[in-house]
Order: sequence, then C-alpha cells, then structure tokens
Amino acid sequence: MGGLGRFGPKPHVLESAHAPRVPSPPARPPLSPPVTRFRVRVPASAANLGPGFDSVALALDLVNELEVEVTGAGLELTVEGEGEAALPRDASNLIMRAALRLFRELGAKPPGLRLRSINRIPLGSGLGSSAAAIVAGLLTADAVVGARIARDDLLKLASELEGHLDNPAASIYGGLVLVGEGPLVYQVPIGDLQVAVVVPKLDLPTLQMRQALPRNVPLADAVFNLGRIAMLVEALRRADYELLSRAMEDRLHQPYRTPSIPGYEAARAAAVEAGAAGVALSGAGPGVIAFAPDGLPSIAEAIAQAFRSHGLSARRFVLSPALEGAQVHLPD
Repeated sequence: MGGLGRFGPKPHVLESAHAPRVPSPPARPPLSPPVTRFRVRVPASAANLGPGFDSVALALDLVNELEVEVTGAGLELTVEGEGEAALPRDASNLIMRAALRLFRELGAKPPGLRLRSINRIPLGSGLGSSAAAIVAGLLTADAVVGARIARDDLLKLASELEGHLDNPAASIYGGLVLVGEGPLVYQVPIGDLQVAVVVPKLDLPTLQMRQALPRNVPLADAVFNLGRIAMLVEALRRADYELLSRAMEDRLHQPYRTPSIPGYEAARAAAVEAGAAGVALSGAGPGVIAFAPDGLPSIAEAIAQAFRSHGLSARRFVLSPALEGAQVHLPD
C-alpha cells in the first residue's frame, strides 16, 4: 500500500453473540481501465444518540453525491444544494483537502478534476456534513488511483481529518456502528427504524460545542452512561421503543451543550408529548433526533413548533437508516 503502511495493522472487529460479524468487502485489484468518470454517494450520520458520546453513530438516508470526471489539468468544482453560497470552489474545499491528502499518502500526482457536489446534508446541523465531505474526497482519490484501499484504512485517515471516529465510520460502513480507539469498528444489525430529525437555524460550530465540555466528569456520571450505552445498542438492535425511552438518557455531554440551544428542553418535551420514545441531540447539535414507532411527521412538527416559539426557524426530516455506507458508482 506504499504510503499507507504507516497506518499499522488492521483493526480488530468486535464479535456479537447475536449476529455474525459484518465483513469488509474482499480485497480487489486496481481498477483497469482507469476510472475517469464516476459518482460518489455518502450518507449523513447522527452520532452519540444520547449516551454514546464519540462511540455510537447511525447512518441516515440523506445522501450527498459527488460527480467526478478526470480532466487534463486543473480543478473545476461546482456546489449545488446545501452550502452552495458558502462553500469554497477551490482546493480549500474539504472534499479536495481530503482527496489531496490521500493522493499524497499514495504518492500519486493529482490529475485534473471536474467535480459537481450535490449536497443534501445541512451544514452545521449535527448530521455529519463534514465527515461526508471527507469520505467523498477520500473515495474520489482512491477511485482515480485505483488503489482499492480497505475501509478500515479509509476510516483511520478520515478520522484524522475529522478529529473523531463516529461520523466517518457511519458514513463509510453504513447502519449503526460502534467505534473505539484503534480504530475498532462494529456494525450492529438493527431493527426496522425511522427517525425524525429537526434542525433549528442556529450557528453552533462543532468546535464550540466541544469546548463546552468539561475535561473531567464525575465517576457516577460515567457509570450511568456505560449502562445506558449497553441498553441503547440493544434497544436499537431490537427496535424496542420502551427500552429506548430510558436508554437515550445522558450525563456526559448533553447537559453541557443543550443550554446553548434555545428551546431544546421545550423541543424535547414536545417530542415526547407527541409520541417520541427517545430524543437526543444529533451529534453536537443543534439538530435533534427522535425515535418512534409511528407518527414521525407529527413529532417533527412538534419539535419545530417548540423551536419556533423560542424564535428559531427549523427544518424537518423523516429519515431511515442507510444500511449501506458510502459507494462509488461507475457509469453503465
């Protein structure tokens, strides 16, 4: 793998007593002939889900797409949809920064590229838009070079660029993922689920929300979250909404983050009143994610109305888990 050798050995993937290990795809030879036109699809992700701080994430079927064409020289980048008025159209774009990083790791000279970025994941929403951009860039460079890099190596590089494992892992692997340093990754088979996600119009950079967290937490709070994480995973695996109503409680990050989100407590109460079983911040917020067996449009509207009553407009989504992670699609 050349420059990727520094990534070290492949991570150990935890086994489940209830389901077989979900394997990585088999190793494949370099692409031949070279890929010059293709499309990359990367799903959104909701991390933490209450107690699973930096260790649990769920891929969702809100998908960014990147159309790629290899050209003679230079970069031509267009952005449509989310962020089209704000995102750069040069090499400082996060997609290109990730692609250039992998070209360097592989010792490959970047070709000319024509990119069309079709963004559906809102920026700064807690839905993993930066992780999706990073994964799209890495897969672009991988496909252009034909390296066929293993998913665990892509994850290690993506987490270095993103700063944490959870969102990149969900975008790469799909479904519900558990992550830990190493990296360790396990994809948990889950029940039939849908979620409501509501994103208030509020500028809360992830870095700011991380700075709100304490450096140390009480032991009792850590023990509380450990128990809730175990219940959260089992509740999602079985689509057990009664268990989920208790499993999404958290003491490690949400008590320090939600005061920065006007109307969060009212939104949470409104969601429960409308029938939500579990409610939490999506990632660092400000997005809110709610699980319920039915009535999700009404739950989303109740959350949005609570934010509106506190002076914040809000966008509503009803989404399903994206059971497949990021994909590269070749033209027919």
